[in-house]
Amino acid sequence: MEFSRELRAPVLSGDITVTFRLWRRPKVKPGGRYRVGDGQIEVDSVELVPFSFIDNTDVHRAGEADLESLRRRAAHAGPIHDETLLYRIEFHVVG
Repeated sequence: MEFSRELRAPVLSGDITVTFRLWRRPKVKPGGRYRVGDGQIEVDSVELVPFSFIDNTDVHRAGEADLESLRRRAAHAGPIHDETLLYRIEFHVVG
């Protein structure tokens, strides 16, 4: 699973435990293990949620300062409006 270079260390330290992706279909599955830099994460859950569903707890768990910074990061694949569906992926570090 790909993360921006500046997010890899916080992902591998366990500070980031959720990510949001604008995908047409899921590219990961619960129980799947994925390489992140020199480490590995295991996906705990994958669910489709509207952007407006994202709360401040998840914003911070995703390593973002606020909802708009999360919107900008996730929008690399297209514009994100409040009703846009995103994949919410919860994970933990393994190994």
